[in-house]
Amino acid sequence: MKKTIMLIAAAGVLAAGCATMNKQQKGTVAGAAGGALIGAAVSKGSVWGILIGAAVGGAAGNLIGKKMDQQAKELKQAIPTAEVERVGEGINMTFNSGLMFKINSAEISESYKGDLAAAAEVFKKYADTYILIEGHTDDTGKEDYNMQLSQKRAEAVGAFLKSQGVEAKRLTEKWYGESQPKYANDSEENRSKNRRVELAIYADEDMKKAASEGKLQ
Repeated sequence: MKKTIMLIAAAGVLAAGCATMNKQQKGTVAGAAGGALIGAAVSKGSVWGILIGAAVGGAAGNLIGKKMDQQAKELKQAIPTAEVERVGEGINMTFNSGLMFKINSAEISESYKGDLAAAAEVFKKYADTYILIEGHTDDTGKEDYNMQLSQKRAEAVGAFLKSQGVEAKRLTEKWYGESQPKYANDSEENRSKNRRVELAIYADEDMKKAASEGKLQ
């Protein structure tokens, strides 16, 4: 019980202190304080929980954070239509499904393939990362249909990245239908934000090993 209380308190301290830390420092502290618990405490969905839970912390986490800072910068430049945010020692990237897909479709729009291809080039440059792809919908329509649609969209993005040369072993697709809204489904503006494909980009075992040995460039 005492240990649990102390860990929860640590999570509170981290959340309070984040405002004064840079992105690299946040990643280091998150890992050092216990990624899994803090991930649950400050999670904004499964992607955030995975990113913070994957943090290793310490000097190794500091090096990983530096490399992720650079990759995030390149992703923002390459795909201005996506939201790119550093979380822990990884990156959260969100694509608007309204731009990526037609309504009720899992076929990637021709107009958006260029953006995804640009993302794939950055992913290939930083090959020592895993990429989790998640499909999400709003609450319009039947729940089972939304689950299937989110699955098809996540798999479509994964298939496209693989077609662009991103290694399949780096990719994982998951889907949640309407169960993980970022915003209340109380307006069309908010529903459009909930219709999304989110990516979690985080260190693979090779990157973690290089970081722990102080060899990560």
